[in-house]
Amino acid sequence: MKKPFIFFLFCFVFCQNEPKQIDGVAAIIEKHIVLKSDLAQMINMAAIQNKINPEVYPEKIKKLEISVLNSMIDQKIMLEMANADSIVVEEKEVTQALEQQIQMFIAQAGGEKRAESALGQSLRDFRREFWYDMQDRLITEKYQQQLIGAISVTRSGVLNFYKTYKDSLPIIPLKVKVRHLLVPIKASSKSKDLTISSLEKIKKTIANGGDFSELAKEHSQDPGSKNNGGSLGWVTRGSLVKTFETAAFTSNVGEVVGPIETEFGFHLLETLEKQGEKVKVRHILIIPEITSFDNETSYNFALSLKEDSIKTLEDFKSFVSIYTHDETTKKIGGDLGWIDPKNYTIPEIGKAIKYINPGVCSPPINSSLGFHLLWVENIKMGGKPNLKDHWPEIEELALNKKKMDWYEEWIGESRKLFFIKTLN
Repeated sequence: MKKPFIFFLFCFVFCQNEPKQIDGVAAIIEKHIVLKSDLAQMINMAAIQNKINPEVYPEKIKKLEISVLNSMIDQKIMLEMANADSIVVEEKEVTQALEQQIQMFIAQAGGEKRAESALGQSLRDFRREFWYDMQDRLITEKYQQQLIGAISVTRSGVLNFYKTYKDSLPIIPLKVKVRHLLVPIKASSKSKDLTISSLEKIKKTIANGGDFSELAKEHSQDPGSKNNGGSLGWVTRGSLVKTFETAAFTSNVGEVVGPIETEFGFHLLETLEKQGEKVKVRHILIIPEITSFDNETSYNFALSLKEDSIKTLEDFKSFVSIYTHDETTKKIGGDLGWIDPKNYTIPEIGKAIKYINPGVCSPPINSSLGFHLLWVENIKMGGKPNLKDHWPEIEELALNKKKMDWYEEWIGESRKLFFIKTLN
């Protein structure tokens, strides 16, 4: 699968201690400056993404500082040239990208408090101040893609690349073209009723003065938010499951609503703040207990589809459109694309693939999502890259190398056109 080739990497870095705010200028680029405090913040963010502890690896932090500063200088140069070419991005695009970046950083840091500690400021302040930096970033990335978009590689270019680098190319993993049909394991009505009753009791406790955060820590079964008092942080419209999102955006601030059923279970939720197309929300999730009878019922249903009905690929795609509970692949015949079995996001599928013959429906495969019927369409052999089996992968590597070389030469020449000074 081809991915965009991005040269400016905004790194997100690890720091256990409160970062020191440093006043002063780190670099001057024409009319632009890079503040030492901004550089320090970007280094802290980068260390988190790269899992570098400054106290353990100070030499890596020093190298990271040089890399981040050079990237910030290059971005200022790109921004000047992009502005000259009238490159613009929409405000909505900036806000969405910023929110995604913040949520990723929170996850990498291990929660909002640790993220704020690494940033040296509140997330609210960071959102406000970093919005314009994100705008600049998107403008430069858009300009960058415009510059390299026309670069291509010829067949002879791929052959020359392979001849030069074949001994140092990374091992290519085996890839499998696979489809699936997901049959969830549904809890019984009795189990659902017990869950609703439990949440109603918790809701009553909150209404009588109980602390939502503490009750979430005690009762919620969402491992991602439980220890944060059920907080999901700021979420944008379109990023949540429908029924949960509707309740979050339509309920009054401070109102505890629910129980609400989603594919994950039943929730109590409270919207804490609203800002246009995003809300700050917390919840308590309780998942109805799945019994052995529920498990057996779903397994038997999936098995009946395999044995009684699915004989061909067309049968499989047809039954996916009727029975699967994976909405993301329902309209495309359950197509999961080409996957690496060793690194697939659903490990049970990855482990099962080596036991499945291509061109036939598999037995039900159990995962945390339910039971999967799998259909292996094709296999691409992995191993040491060779031109016969791995031409597309080698071609992509050759193209990316050509783009990188072109960019490094271009940015080197562009630097000569600008006044640049770095300060200790």
